[in-house]
Amino acid sequence: MAHQTRPFIGVNADYVTVGKRGAARMQLHAGYADSVAAAGGYPIVLPPLAPDVDPEPILDRLDGILLTGGLDLDPRRHGLPNHAAVVPMAERRDAADRILVRRILDRQLPVLAIGLGLQQLNVALGGTLYLHLPEELPRGLPHLDLTGGPHRHLVLLEPGTRVDEIYGGGELRVNSQHHQAVRELGAGLRVAARAPDGVIEAVEAIDSQWYCVGVQWHPESETASALDLQLFESFIHACLRLAHPLQLAA
Repeated sequence: MAHQTRPFIGVNADYVTVGKRGAARMQLHAGYADSVAAAGGYPIVLPPLAPDVDPEPILDRLDGILLTGGLDLDPRRHGLPNHAAVVPMAERRDAADRILVRRILDRQLPVLAIGLGLQQLNVALGGTLYLHLPEELPRGLPHLDLTGGPHRHLVLLEPGTRVDEIYGGGELRVNSQHHQAVRELGAGLRVAARAPDGVIEAVEAIDSQWYCVGVQWHPESETASALDLQLFESFIHACLRLAHPLQLAA
């Protein structure tokens, strides 16, 4: 298909069920779309479609996918034990996202996965999660401000990884608002960054030909650092190569 100079990036929306505040709705934090646009892409919002709607026609028109953050995976839907601290996302989003992630893997579309998106990607590839870090790693550092305020900590970038190259190497201070994290890596992934307590904070595909990066922090947030735009720019450049392979190879 014909493209402009900006690649088309699918961004999956959240789903909020019917409640006291009104009818069911689909929503997206503006930072995701704004960051894609600032880095040179066209954000295309993907609603959590019903299971009988085939996403393939829209995927045919996209050059990459941004998997967004949100509430927790329901561990019972993924063969994992439940935990009292888990606040699961709406079933409709969970079902739609599972289909979307599976199609991303089948197609090896360029993907940037953030927060929950990283965890979904890891589980889809056979990995596992810590369901509640304060309980399972009680000696670890805080990864969440329980008062709801902003929280930051260091991450140590793994030398020789794509993420290390994007951010310039060494260590990085990131925002942090998660109580779950990757425990065991999914097949085909490698660690790209860890917190000082050893918690995995970023992953990427071992296959260097596939742009697949996941970060536990939130580069789209108003608490992100100036360096985080480089992550979106790297992702958009990879998507642009898919959209315009001949022009960029010339």
